[in-house]
Amino acid sequence: MPAQAQQKARAILKTVFGYDSFRKGQEELIAGIMDGRDAIGVMPTGAGKSICYQVPAAAMDGITLVVSPLISLMKDQVDALNQAGIPTTFINSTLTAQQLNTRFREIADGNFKLVYVAPERLESERFTRFLGELNIPFVAVDEAHCVSQWGHDFRPSYMSISRVLNLIRPRPVIAAFTATATDKVKEDIVRHLRLDDPVRVTTGYARENLSFSVMKGVDKKAYLADYVRSRPGECGIVYASTRREVEECCSYLLKLGIRAGRYHAGLAEEERARNQELFLYDELKVMVATNAFGMGIDKSNVRYVIHYNITKNVESYYQEAGRAGRDGEPGECILLYAPQDVMTQKFLIEQGESDEERKTIEYGNLHGMVEYCHTTECLQRYIVRYFGDPEGQACGRCSCCTDDREVADVTLDAQKVFSCVARMKQRFGITMTAKVLRGANDAKVRQFGFERLSTYGAMSSRKEKDIVNLINVLVADGYMKLTDSQYPVLTLTAEAKTVLEGKEQVFQRVAPAARSVARSVDAGDEALFEKLRQLRKTFAERERVPPFTIFHDATLRELCVILPRTEAEMLSVKGIGKHKFDKYGRAFLDLIGEHANGT
Repeated sequence: MPAQAQQKARAILKTVFGYDSFRKGQEELIAGIMDGRDAIGVMPTGAGKSICYQVPAAAMDGITLVVSPLISLMKDQVDALNQAGIPTTFINSTLTAQQLNTRFREIADGNFKLVYVAPERLESERFTRFLGELNIPFVAVDEAHCVSQWGHDFRPSYMSISRVLNLIRPRPVIAAFTATATDKVKEDIVRHLRLDDPVRVTTGYARENLSFSVMKGVDKKAYLADYVRSRPGECGIVYASTRREVEECCSYLLKLGIRAGRYHAGLAEEERARNQELFLYDELKVMVATNAFGMGIDKSNVRYVIHYNITKNVESYYQEAGRAGRDGEPGECILLYAPQDVMTQKFLIEQGESDEERKTIEYGNLHGMVEYCHTTECLQRYIVRYFGDPEGQACGRCSCCTDDREVADVTLDAQKVFSCVARMKQRFGITMTAKVLRGANDAKVRQFGFERLSTYGAMSSRKEKDIVNLINVLVADGYMKLTDSQYPVLTLTAEAKTVLEGKEQVFQRVAPAARSVARSVDAGDEALFEKLRQLRKTFAERERVPPFTIFHDATLRELCVILPRTEAEMLSVKGIGKHKFDKYGRAFLDLIGEHANGT
């Protein structure tokens, strides 16, 4: 990037967004885009993907088109950009015909720097003709994994993007962004969007401010109640896999006196919108929801995300869990695991409208999530390795890393399992294998003659569920694999054969309880923090925008520590640019001064 363009980008970062320096990967992507190159950025939730296209958009002449499937995110980002002084709008299904016509005229008149659109809008002939009349130097595609059949959220409407881009002349710079993508998905993104020798940036998937925990065998409702009640002032999301469980969890929390909201596709649109707004404005501290909620919700101060059930794949889990701690402050991500949840996910796959090829992919993805729940290695490292980063380091924070119980040698039990799988010709699944090992008097066991195997009853002193758990851990640790099918079959890997030959030992430990993470930075004066939050809320209600679009919690925390007295001191705080200081700065300085004087 030429020195002049670099200087302009950094000036926009400081004056508009209030940051002194770019985060990892941002400047490389921005430099490529401003130099006229296509780009693909894979950056975890909270790493600042949006800055990578918003800064170039502010610097370029003409209109930047942002393709995003997330109507809620469009509104949040449009609000935030307008707050920062960059005129931005959106076009989606929430607009009436009259509003749409007005919006088209305003865009044609050059009133906006960025326009957010849903991918389905690109299938409208009227809209594609309209694009041909505009000066569009740059197109950003958010949630770009949706273009891939191998991605966790494939959307056919994304396949029309490249066709529409061919109608814009001259050809715009195209940049694709996503939080999670395996190597196979990355290549699909480049191919389907026809990116031309793109700048490729993958910043790594680790979230250093998050702690991950898997809880097995707990009373879910009791755990949820204790956890939420212990954090009365913190915002959190509780994800459940079905509408019924959302209703039950929400009712349970309400009976305990916890002000919780609900969100799922079975509710009226008005209630969903109202509950979402109450949560964004901090009126509701807890949202209980299906995965219909939160994708693209740019709420920065979510302190915890609890999954009441297992998700359908690691990508979904990491994206949903990653809604905690977007402001960089510590966040907790807890998964409450129960074996029956896996059956629920399999049922949802079978009831889905996907073809058989897609269902096979979904079963394979589900196996990856089950392995996450049973692994004994660092949970963060499991995730980053899943996405293709073999160099992932142990985080030191997750429930596996902080487990200080002694490691047990389970080599003999592992050999019994591997031997049983081998004698069953590697043609059966976990449940049948566990029944044989326990010595179950089962019709199917007798049907196949497994009662005559030498491994029949080899673990008769153990409960079947304990044997199943052992097998799941051995799969998670790479000694066995499961086929990608509705009824997965166990197969042995080379590691298992080494154990059977007595050349390697196997060690395990039981997954521990979740642990809280203390704040890593001085939180400052809590009383002042609450006063600043109330002032922020006053401005938010007056302007009808979510509080975090004015200042993030992390910005308020830094104000509590620095206690600025002047404009220059306040502008040194991350997240405060000149435009925001001009609108709000004096009121916040006055409040900080009054607090310091004890008034």
